[in-house]
Amino acid sequence: MSTQNTNQLTITRPDDWHLHLRDGAALEAVVADTARQFARAIIMPNLKPPVTTTEQALAYRGRILAALTKAGGNADAFTPLMTLYLTDNTSAEEIFRAHESGQVYAVKLYPAGATTNSDAGVTDLLGKCAKALEALEKCGMPLLVHGEVTDPSIDVFDREAIFVERVMKPLRRAFPALKVVFEHITTKEGAEYVRDAEGPIAATITPQHMLYNRNAIFQGGVRPHWYCLPILKRETHRLALVEAATSGSPRFFLGTDSAPHARGLKEHACGCAGCYTALHAMELYATAFDAVGRLDKLEGFASHHGPDFYGLPRNTGKLTLVRESYQIPEEVPFGNTSLVPLAAGETLAWRAVV
Repeated sequence: MSTQNTNQLTITRPDDWHLHLRDGAALEAVVADTARQFARAIIMPNLKPPVTTTEQALAYRGRILAALTKAGGNADAFTPLMTLYLTDNTSAEEIFRAHESGQVYAVKLYPAGATTNSDAGVTDLLGKCAKALEALEKCGMPLLVHGEVTDPSIDVFDREAIFVERVMKPLRRAFPALKVVFEHITTKEGAEYVRDAEGPIAATITPQHMLYNRNAIFQGGVRPHWYCLPILKRETHRLALVEAATSGSPRFFLGTDSAPHARGLKEHACGCAGCYTALHAMELYATAFDAVGRLDKLEGFASHHGPDFYGLPRNTGKLTLVRESYQIPEEVPFGNTSLVPLAAGETLAWRAVV
């Protein structure tokens, strides 16, 4: 149970069910930000090269914990939940091997070319990945879906809605018992589909898609630190996401999709997609829930629905948020360069006490 008054909210320690940590110096720069607020995180596998085998996933897990220790964090208090990158050639045997490892919790679908480091992604889900999907369904491991079509003839703002019709509905018909997480939904169509679909399905929602619409990208000029994929959408879609996240439905839970990119690669002629929110994720979510008067629903969204869907125990620790001004830093160190958090320089009304 959460405890709250008008100026303080204490909840079960939350988890992040969609996180990019990168590798090497970048990993060392950001991992402690997540571990400070979250007990667990689903780690995205889109490295270069991608994490396609259990052996690679376990090695990456070791690097994450070593980086956290090096950064001064407590590796015993944070659990990285590893994933595999689905390709056209992923075998059923690899899926079973991952499941049996006890450290790999899901498999990620990137349609080829959909987002950062997705060139090795799937070109024909039902045609080339049927055996892998059957194995996932059999062992109860979730398929995490980046839900956008990559057809260049489809407008970038319509690619999620089209994905529902072209991919999600056929996938659910073919594998009705498969656990599916429709990640970082951004549209009314996506939210309504997850709300109403039959079978084991859920969705993650990011803070940026709850707080901002696509106008944020162009306010006063092109603002690359608001650019992510899936891209921010119209206000009607933002409102639908807020309603879904704050509804209390167990099908919706927290996934930041925090995606660090060096400042120079964001402020670039062809800038990278991704918003860095690990630094201040719970402050952002508290702001979004508070704005609609539903702070009482934050604990379910942040701390209960995710582990319940994955079949994991809820955390036993606590996190407290206090109503105090928190100014987001203009930038933070990132290896030998810097990283700009989402909404840098702005002041939020909530601060996480950790």
